[in-house]
Amino acid sequence: MRQSTASRLLRTTGLGLAALALALALGGPLSAPPAHAFKLFGINFFGKSDEDEDAARITDPVAYSVTIDAPSADDALTEALQNASQLYQERERPASGDLGLLIRARDDRERLLAALYEQARYGGVVDVLIDGRSIDSLPPSPEFRRGQAVPVVVRVKPGPVFAIGQVRLTGDIAGGDPSAYDLKTGRRADSTVILKAGRQAVDDLKQESYPFAKLTDRQAVADHGNDTVDVTLGAQSGPKATFGDVAVTGTKTMNPAFVASYSRLDTRKPYSPEELRKAQERLRALGVFSSISIKEGTALDQLGGLPLTIEVSEGKQRYFGVGANFSSADGFGAQGYWGHRNLFGQAESLRIEGEVSRLGLKDVTDFDYSAGIIFTKPGAFGPPTALTVSLKAALMDPDSYEAKTITGLVMASYELNDTDTVSAGGELAWADVDDAFGKRDYLTASVPIEFVRDARDDKLNPKNGYRASLAIKPSYEIYGQTPFVSTEGSITGYYGLGATGNTVLAGRLAAGIVGGGDDTLDDIPATRRFFLGGGGTVRGFAYQEISPRNAKDDPLGGRSYVNVNLEARIGVTETISIVPFIDAAAVSAQAVPDFKDIRTGAGIGVRYNTGFGPIRVDVALPLNPYPGGTRYGIYAGIGQTF
Repeated sequence: MRQSTASRLLRTTGLGLAALALALALGGPLSAPPAHAFKLFGINFFGKSDEDEDAARITDPVAYSVTIDAPSADDALTEALQNASQLYQERERPASGDLGLLIRARDDRERLLAALYEQARYGGVVDVLIDGRSIDSLPPSPEFRRGQAVPVVVRVKPGPVFAIGQVRLTGDIAGGDPSAYDLKTGRRADSTVILKAGRQAVDDLKQESYPFAKLTDRQAVADHGNDTVDVTLGAQSGPKATFGDVAVTGTKTMNPAFVASYSRLDTRKPYSPEELRKAQERLRALGVFSSISIKEGTALDQLGGLPLTIEVSEGKQRYFGVGANFSSADGFGAQGYWGHRNLFGQAESLRIEGEVSRLGLKDVTDFDYSAGIIFTKPGAFGPPTALTVSLKAALMDPDSYEAKTITGLVMASYELNDTDTVSAGGELAWADVDDAFGKRDYLTASVPIEFVRDARDDKLNPKNGYRASLAIKPSYEIYGQTPFVSTEGSITGYYGLGATGNTVLAGRLAAGIVGGGDDTLDDIPATRRFFLGGGGTVRGFAYQEISPRNAKDDPLGGRSYVNVNLEARIGVTETISIVPFIDAAAVSAQAVPDFKDIRTGAGIGVRYNTGFGPIRVDVALPLNPYPGGTRYGIYAGIGQTF
């Protein structure tokens, strides 16, 4: 995750800023051409904004001022009226001529009436006055005074709030429960509720495998005598269906039969819009296609199946990138990678990557290096499966130990359902380790097994849901003839507050145990012992700084750990959040955590939400630092910490 997020950050910001600096250096302030607007994360740094340029292109601009006069409106209704009013929203942008201002005002009246209906105000009255005259009394080609902003007053009499009265369901939803469509008698009769009820009636029938369900009747009759709205909804289901034959169009290098199979729609299962959505998500996750759409047939086949056509457009197969990351405690890191998304026509991917880290902290001979090659074949043993084969080498030099490693891994995964995935495979790892116990080689064979349940609403920036994982890794260290088992589990939860979920409470609990081996820790490779600290575990401490220590204060690594992270992601604007957090961990030399040494870090961060994930900057302090240890930490990257 650190590599991918940093790569995106450099491609989107670092290279753009570098290009800007180069342009300024080459052009210089004396030879610079007229400046154009430059925006970074939506901020206009110099030059004219797009809005300024639009205003300059308006023919016969007419400036105006607007006042929305709705004295009996509450705050919620006032905000709704302001949001609906084009006159109000574009008050800084002149109208195009006197007629343009009149047209904008006439359109506004319809918008404001619709806004009143959305607030269950069916007896409302809207009048718009331009320069003191109602728009109903103005001639087709009006002329207004120039030289000053034309005054526009929008007068709104909201009227009473209406409630749902009688509800009648007809057709194939007759006899249903109106409350199932949120049409309970006595509730507020917002027009949006009535419209949503009609859509839900059709959607519910489609979920019951009726692909041609349609709305046949939708009426809302307002009774101004008792301030109620009587609602009639009718729907027709049509024939029940299964999924029929699946055709694929638009492929170039992809195998169409694989696309149809991987969608999991060619199964004659009952028709379901939800299954169509999931199929699109599966195909999109392959990373091969730039666009995907699924077209439904207009008639059923002889077996009662609905024919489908998957229309795709393939994107670029090869890709490459570079990236960077930073931590005040661990220095800079740089990454590079090259990949191919479709080697043999069935979305087989190959990725070659390399990384150097801890730059700026040590001599060039002591940097951390890693390189790897990863091959992934989706649908290897059927659509729900995937096969991953990787070979990675690394030179690691954290403060706790030095290690040279080569690791080969073969892993197969199987999707049990929409949220649950189980994986198993084989791993062989060689390590040359120099740590507090001395210098020693290890050759370890392992059988990693993992279960993951991912019920988050968003993988990059979740606001609700949870993710849980359990990994068991039986191992045998061949040189020392030492069997041991490492087990790690974690659960992460998210809870959004308020209707928009702009503030999110997030927490993570993780724990691990290494069982087996002899009494001494050095029978287990340092790369398999537990060291915590850094941006991913306990912020404020350096990477792998938290560990049991010997009498010389050398970190040894632990057989068990418990790690807790708590954050409050408080939305300040739609794009910016402030994040106070606290992290804590205990790493023990025994297989059962003893909690004798709990290390805690706390701090505050800022998140800037972008289309590809939030940009993250955290500043943390260790509340109980080690003697001579790290005193603060600054971390930057893309994506949430957890």
